[in-house]
Amino acid sequence: MSTGIAPGAGSAVAAYNAALKRMGAPGIESREQAGPGFSEVLQELAKNAVETTKGAEKASLQAVEGKADLQQVVNAVTAAELTVQTVTAVRDRVISAYQEVLRMPI
Repeated sequence: MSTGIAPGAGSAVAAYNAALKRMGAPGIESREQAGPGFSEVLQELAKNAVETTKGAEKASLQAVEGKADLQQVVNAVTAAELTVQTVTAVRDRVISAYQEVLRMPI
């Protein structure tokens, strides 16, 4: 059964990892040991953005009802504004990267 890896590559990776660990640097991690992938990070950021926006809406409604402190409302709305700016910046960068990939010659 072929794994798509050149013969001896596994030992080369192991040797590379051992050399890096001797130097105190992190080695190459397998996918199971690595952190979350790009899509998982974006999903988590999107979920946090929605929660922040909902919190700002809730604080605004409480302010209208007279149940919230003005400072809390300002903090919540400022956090939501910063979140929207961040999401917009990330979206613009993703679109720019996608357009750059489309311009690559085949």
